[in-house]
Amino acid sequence: MVVPLRPDGLADRLRFSTEVWHMTEPRSEKAHWMPPRWFVRLAWWIHAELYRLTGGRLGLRRPRPDQYGLMHLTAIGRRSGQKRAVMLAYVEDGPNLVTMAMNGWDPAEPAWWLNLQANPEAHVELVDDDRDVIARPATEEEQHRLWQRWTEVNRKLDEFAVRRTNGTTVVILEPAQAGA
Repeated sequence: MVVPLRPDGLADRLRFSTEVWHMTEPRSEKAHWMPPRWFVRLAWWIHAELYRLTGGRLGLRRPRPDQYGLMHLTAIGRRSGQKRAVMLAYVEDGPNLVTMAMNGWDPAEPAWWLNLQANPEAHVELVDDDRDVIARPATEEEQHRLWQRWTEVNRKLDEFAVRRTNGTTVVILEPAQAGA
């Protein structure tokens, strides 16, 4: 359903589907279906609880050439100063871990990325490794190269990305220097 209420044409690009507004580019083919936001949040919550309840035995996976990995990231909350944990998808780029600052394709920046911008030091747990990392946004050159890498593991990434009104930051988690 198209609702032409805004003079800037934004409403012409909004599509209402099962109680969720989706941002789509004007095109003739049908946009890829996305589950409602509450469902995505519930799935990630269940995943995090599975990880927590099994003491980390379940919930993580290594990346493969055709599939992203799953990691557990702990950062310090920018307002609370408390540890905040989140499960994130990632790919590897040499010694670095690469993830995307997206919030279930919602336009708002995810809280974990806002926390890392305030304090870039974090800790990640992987299937076979734990490490301290320093987070930073990818440079423009890195953004393009790493976005291409992500499209290898998620072929619908570009189609999903048009649903965000602002860009998606590619986040690089570099190993922290020992004793730094």
